[in-house]
Amino acid sequence: MKFDNFSVSQNPCNRAGGFTAIELMVVIGILAVLAGLAGPSMTLMIESWRVRDATEALRSSLQMARSEAIKRGGMVAIQKLPNNTNGCNTATSTRDWDCGWIICHDTNGNGVCNASEPVLQRIDTPSNVQVTRTGGGAAIKLNRWGLVDGAWLGFSLVPLDKSTTHPGARGVCMSSGGRIRTIPPEAIPCTS
Repeated sequence: MKFDNFSVSQNPCNRAGGFTAIELMVVIGILAVLAGLAGPSMTLMIESWRVRDATEALRSSLQMARSEAIKRGGMVAIQKLPNNTNGCNTATSTRDWDCGWIICHDTNGNGVCNASEPVLQRIDTPSNVQVTRTGGGAAIKLNRWGLVDGAWLGFSLVPLDKSTTHPGARGVCMSSGGRIRTIPPEAIPCTS
């Protein structure tokens, strides 16, 4: 058998499509550089989103608790969830509300949520967010006008292990008149 007429076409139109190893390495290198540049800004954005989520949950809870207190003639309390709830282990003091909180119908009027009292709402704080109550304790009692027993109420919310100067930090304040507002990092802590 003779294969003299057998030849592979050298026409470039008949070559299989694809990338060379060098082209793939250049593209991967460019993607690595871009990912390295985008990483830190993505971290800041994710931390800010977590804080914003917790801030909105806290504002909503305070508004709901006020509404329920007015409806029930007082008898409503907000209480922090204890440390080691759902794997959260950063709420070690009474001022740390990192694990979340519950709103209850305070049937005995003692200002805390007992196990037998109905829970009206439960909020689990997003992980890696520190929620600190300014000058307060583990529970908040609301009176029949939906106001906090005491002058005012304040919280600071920051990414885990960051300070209140972090760009994503926020504060939530409730005035003695019941106005709830969110404040930027430079205004933390609430003073009235």
